[in-house]
Amino acid sequence: MFEIVSNDSVGPDIHRLRVRAPKTARKRQAGQFVIVRAHADGERIPLTIADSDPAAGTITLIVQAVGRSTAMLCNLGVGQGILDLAGPLGHPAHIEHVGRVVVMGGGIGTAVAMPIATAMKAAGNEVWAIIGGRSRDHVILEDDVGRIADRLIICTDDGSYGRRGLVTDALKDLLDPGAGEQRIDLVVAVGPVPMMQAVCEMTRPAGIPTTVSLNPIMIDGTGMCGGCRVSVGGKTRFACVDGPEFDGHQVDFTELRRRLSAFEEMEHEARRMYEDGCRLDAEIERTKDDE
Repeated sequence: MFEIVSNDSVGPDIHRLRVRAPKTARKRQAGQFVIVRAHADGERIPLTIADSDPAAGTITLIVQAVGRSTAMLCNLGVGQGILDLAGPLGHPAHIEHVGRVVVMGGGIGTAVAMPIATAMKAAGNEVWAIIGGRSRDHVILEDDVGRIADRLIICTDDGSYGRRGLVTDALKDLLDPGAGEQRIDLVVAVGPVPMMQAVCEMTRPAGIPTTVSLNPIMIDGTGMCGGCRVSVGGKTRFACVDGPEFDGHQVDFTELRRRLSAFEEMEHEARRMYEDGCRLDAEIERTKDDE
């Protein structure tokens, strides 16, 4: 078992878990992930390692409750444990000194973007960060990203915090020739597939290298199941062993969107059944207490 050291809410249905995993904490590099299984009947879930503390032997995972298994992870209390945790997996992010790097995180994608921004800053780059969410409550890790970035732009869809609009709107302004000298040497975008696709279409004409981090359906993390296959540059790649980072200008986002949507309804239904079960268990316990 991998012990839960802390569990904090950082947004609606989003939790930050610190998990005791000493070997993973020592070996992990920016951009890598783990695959976890909460219990014997649970799904295998890929989660980016948002941070690590080798001295304490812990890693930090940001989990959004979407389906049954992620909801169970978010409900784990301090002292409880995750049954299985495999990793670090995947290629580390490609980190080098390039100049000015714009790191973008849309929603839960900020958790993936943050360690990359940290590593890019440590490599001597000037880091600009653009993070956003549907509303103020959905903007996560603002303080953490703010400590890293030389410039931080916050966006909310409804204008409840920061500037109104999408993170892509903020990037468009930075790319506007009328905005003055805004040289950008690299863009790293992590978030919903439509957001990453839009970023790539904006940077392509400007010839700005753009990296995206993909999180397709994944089961074993070794390339054996083939569930995480993506088309990059007309060739089949596997996000677990060839990624999760890829050249965004080469990714077939249309195919990726189609594959990701295949199990959405089943995922939401599984979570509904799990929450109904939790409520039933709580009601049974209250009935016992009344007796």
